[in-house]
Amino acid sequence: MAVLDDHVFAISQPEFLRSYRACLASVLLLRPHDTSIFSRDSTPAGEVHSLGIFAIAITAGIFVSVAILLFYTVLKYRRRAGDINEPPQIFGSTQIELAWTIIPILLIFVLFLGTTRVIFAVQDAPKPKNALDVTAIGHQFWWEFRYPTLGIVTANELHVPLSEANAPMPTFLKLTSADVIHSFWVPRLAGKTDLLPNRVNEMWIDPHETGLYEGQCAQFCGAQHAKMLLRIYVDSPEQFRSWVATQQETQQSHTSVEAATNALPTNATPAANAQDNTSAITPQQGRRVFEEQACMNCHTIAGTAANGRYGPDLTHLMSRDTLGSGIVPNGPQNLLAWIVDPNNMKPGTLMPAMHLTDVQNKQLVAYLTTLH
Repeated sequence: MAVLDDHVFAISQPEFLRSYRACLASVLLLRPHDTSIFSRDSTPAGEVHSLGIFAIAITAGIFVSVAILLFYTVLKYRRRAGDINEPPQIFGSTQIELAWTIIPILLIFVLFLGTTRVIFAVQDAPKPKNALDVTAIGHQFWWEFRYPTLGIVTANELHVPLSEANAPMPTFLKLTSADVIHSFWVPRLAGKTDLLPNRVNEMWIDPHETGLYEGQCAQFCGAQHAKMLLRIYVDSPEQFRSWVATQQETQQSHTSVEAATNALPTNATPAANAQDNTSAITPQQGRRVFEEQACMNCHTIAGTAANGRYGPDLTHLMSRDTLGSGIVPNGPQNLLAWIVDPNNMKPGTLMPAMHLTDVQNKQLVAYLTTLH
């Protein structure tokens, strides 16, 4: 049994043992894993990994050397049968004192040089002209990603292009926070970098393989720190261009929703359409609810009157695979549960329950599921 945040979780012994063995195997056998520090798929991660192995090799050498000397000393100078007197006592040894002073200094100097080389290689890497610029902003408890040169704003799921050896296209990120200290960490792509309020830190990645790379906030930032997850999708150049084209569209291009909304009777009362007509579970009614309730004060939907900045941009909500910063798959059922009571799915989230009617909640889902 384990107790966390006044909730009790029961963990069966077989399940615990399976998880423990999997984690132990991943660490000891250095098996690749979605969030393994031993699986590097980007130049910064490779540099950090090499430095880590170098430091481990040196410390392991120190451990083995000390263990051998200790074993030799204990074995050679052990008490033997017939020994009745203390062995000769030696006070001070210039050779030993020089050894345990000079050798550690040399080891520290070597580690210093290796660390300095990696720091400069990662932090002072030249930025190519074709590099992708992204601004990442940490919020409690979600991520905001802005592509300033592309005019795109999205949340929680970052899309970047593949950086091939013959056509390098790294992604340079500017990191900041809207509230408290967060930390951007995707182990397979780079070491963690903090996001600080009123300060901009920088990092870069150049993924070598397409696919999904998982990470999360690595700095305790509040009640839902553990569920501030992070997903980076590395796309082929063609896939990335297609994704950019889709994200650059505004909701004005969704003519079916627009036309149907404009076709509503002019003498219809919005509240009546949104609340009283229980059969009106349509995207058009959902959009009316979104714009008449507090939703638009916190969220943005490009091409509409919604221009809030406090919550995630929802312009292309259904193009994302997850909700709540990666905690559940994105879909109508989870979306409805999230709208009804966000704190039930993610206790401590700053999004409040709006206490709308069942019909209004379903209308919102009907509208939001059209935002591809």
